[in-house]
Amino acid sequence: MARNPTSKTVPRDEGPSDSKSARTRTRILDAAAHILSIKGYSGTRLTDVADHAELQAPAIYYYFPSREDLIEEVMWVGIADMREHLRSTLDKVDSDKTPMDRIMIAVEAHLRHELEISDYTTASIRNAGQLPENMRERQKAEEAKYGEIWRKLFKDALDEGEIRPDIDIRVARMLVMGALNWAAEWWNPRRGSLDVVVQTAQSIVRAGIGPIAEDALAAPPVVMPKRRAPARRSRAAAQDS
Repeated sequence: MARNPTSKTVPRDEGPSDSKSARTRTRILDAAAHILSIKGYSGTRLTDVADHAELQAPAIYYYFPSREDLIEEVMWVGIADMREHLRSTLDKVDSDKTPMDRIMIAVEAHLRHELEISDYTTASIRNAGQLPENMRERQKAEEAKYGEIWRKLFKDALDEGEIRPDIDIRVARMLVMGALNWAAEWWNPRRGSLDVVVQTAQSIVRAGIGPIAEDALAAPPVVMPKRRAPARRSRAAAQDS
């Protein structure tokens, strides 16, 4: 069953959201998001989208001039919906929550939207590196806005002493986002609970960027023993041995 985005995908100039035309357009987008999330950019065909939307393939061209225009719209919606979902989630957080608590909430919101709520977001994350640059302009603009939310979360936590001062928060943020996005490539609901994924991610992020316990600070650093690099052998010498 296809998942749905959390916000409407019909532009304002399409008319009332309950019109037949608007509903058909949304159906096409939903189908494209589902196919794109599974088959990727190169494997997404309009015939598959039409079959999933229960339409004739030529009908798609009434709403989208080309396959690329349809995919570009799905990719943009995926990040736009993710940003709106995170923003609305954080807006509802109680004021007594700490900045680190808000990061943990953001980790859960990101993972659940990516893996459980929206085919659009799954498709957008999984195919971000496959699209030609000219199809990525709107998506990259949304990614920048989404990243700004995370930048503020990390800065607030650093200012409150909930992130260690020795950590580069930009590097930390990029590593966290990369790990969260990569879950779309390996997580399978038949092999494990999403709750476990969320809890494990929160634990790793909190422990990785939060203050270190005093006993851990007192422990000597772990240093790998230096090893002498093996001498390189020529191909001829390798064949003679």
